Amino acid sequence: MPTPREARVVTVVPGGPVLVEGPVEVRLDDGTVVRSDRFVVAVCACRRSKRYPLCDTSHRKRR
Repeated sequence: MPTPREARVVTVVPGGPVLVEGPVEVRLDDGTVVRSDRFVVAVCACRRSKRYPLCDTSHRKRR
């Protein structure tokens, strides 16, 4: 019987990134997997990041 997984906390920041309690694996539509072991990971929601899918605060430059 599989063990229950603890729920991750996801916070949507208005006008900013989606914050996910880490560690995380982000799977992109092309099959690429981006891993982060940080305790909180900022996932880009605006697609302006040069480090997409991770946020680099590019959303701050343009409103």
